[in-house]
Amino acid sequence: MAVARYLDRKGDGARRREIVTPEGIPIQFTLASIGERMTALVIDIVLVLAAVFGAVLVASIASPGEDDWISALALLLVTLSRHFYFAFFEIRGHGATPGKRAAGIRVIDARGGSLEASAVLARNLVRELELWMPLTFLFASRLVWPDAPVWMWIAACGWLLVVALLPLFNKDNLRVGDLIGGTLVVVQPKVQLRADLADVRGARAKEVQTALATAKPVPAGGPAYTFTEAQLEVYGIYELQVLEGLLRGEAAADATAVSTVAEKIRAKIQYTEKVPLGQDERFLADFYTALRAHLEKRLLFGKRREDKFDTRA
Repeated sequence: MAVARYLDRKGDGARRREIVTPEGIPIQFTLASIGERMTALVIDIVLVLAAVFGAVLVASIASPGEDDWISALALLLVTLSRHFYFAFFEIRGHGATPGKRAAGIRVIDARGGSLEASAVLARNLVRELELWMPLTFLFASRLVWPDAPVWMWIAACGWLLVVALLPLFNKDNLRVGDLIGGTLVVVQPKVQLRADLADVRGARAKEVQTALATAKPVPAGGPAYTFTEAQLEVYGIYELQVLEGLLRGEAAADATAVSTVAEKIRAKIQYTEKVPLGQDERFLADFYTALRAHLEKRLLFGKRREDKFDTRA
């Protein structure tokens, strides 16, 4: 089960968290601020309204005088967009709508696993009760309830206020949809290759890249463990940096943690060769070296793999 905790409580550090993934790898991240989330929501709403307005404008030009039909079309588009826009982009875009991408944030699973479609659908269906229904009563009450009493308008205002303030009263800035869907909204990390931990360069780098290209063991004196292209395709830059953090940090001295991570990686990449007892750290170091060389080779050809969820070729 994922473990989330404060890393510190001062300044932006109060939004820092750490999750232990099902593979046993600790990942640190920063929670998205309420301002960043509001910015993303406003951008998404503007995009949705612009798309609906454009479609209605085209329909009105193509069918002049058909006001009833155009009004029905506008209502249908607004209903479909507010239900499926967010869910579609968060499922297909690895937790990020266009607004979230612009704000530099994304949705993740709060337990450290992959973001499930069911969680995305749950958090976005709740948005109907959180946001859209109260807004409808406030700005279009005559359409849905022509004789709505004043207390209904007041209730809608109160409900919006409660929903808007809820993230202020929990440590992870969660809205109701996050609580039900089991999700967090975090700042998208800036991933890039850093200085090589294994100092792979010169002849050694060419040797590793040649071995990867042919999927054969490197000559004696090279890494103790070699990996195929298919095995190295499983992970991306983000996982490489997580593994680097593990090998650099104090966790490397913890044999249990190292063994757990090595076992999870072997299962994930379907590594079938036997690793002797006490060689897990060497296995991880060789995997790091090979994965880094593989990613660098891809970058030379303009192919960038951000993380294990990035399906781009």
